[in-house]
Amino acid sequence: MGVAAKIAPSMLSSDFANLASEAQRMLDCGADWLHMDIMDGYNLNYCLLHKPHFVPNLTIGAPVIESLRKHTKAYLDCHLMVTNPLDYVEPLGKAGASGFTFHVEVSRDNWGELVQRIKSKGMRPGVSLKPGTPIEEVYPLIEGEYPVEMVLVMTVEPGFGGQKFMPETMDKVRALRKKYPSLDIEVDGGLGPSTIDMAASAGANCIVAGSSVFGAPDSAQVISLMRKSVEEVQKNY
Repeated sequence: MGVAAKIAPSMLSSDFANLASEAQRMLDCGADWLHMDIMDGYNLNYCLLHKPHFVPNLTIGAPVIESLRKHTKAYLDCHLMVTNPLDYVEPLGKAGASGFTFHVEVSRDNWGELVQRIKSKGMRPGVSLKPGTPIEEVYPLIEGEYPVEMVLVMTVEPGFGGQKFMPETMDKVRALRKKYPSLDIEVDGGLGPSTIDMAASAGANCIVAGSSVFGAPDSAQVISLMRKSVEEVQKNY
């Protein structure tokens, strides 16, 4: 039996001045989740110590999640592109985040503790990996004592919206789907009408899309198209 299709518009592409209404518009258009990108930005002291933060951009944090939560009951799918995800667990849990996806590249020493704490705050744990990271690095987090419940395969380099989809990352999705038939597999970066079939056929069921949805003349049509693509493939699982 296949896993359910979940379409998650990336709020990074929304009009931040009207975040609540933009969120509701996406839900009215058929979205299942709202994808929230949380990036830590560069810090001068870290740079001087040759320890830059995970991505150069600085985006939303817990206060924005808390504000948005007051206006919606939607699943807030938070993707943490940060150096120290443990620091964000408590504030995001209090703010009302639904999912907490951290990067495997920055959490190698405390995976078990991190996943336990995410769950203790009522959030669903997930792990993400960059395009250059081998898929095998997430297997211990899926199979361990404290397993994650979703894997997010980045199909662009994290940090900036509007990048071109990287087809070679679909090998990771195929490997995951073959090994874990019931796992939620999310893809993020460059997803839209021209790339959704590649992602769906590889086995992705959770689709993050930003500019292709928010910039479309008919956002509902794009969301519907992506859902149908995933559902057609899922019939065969």
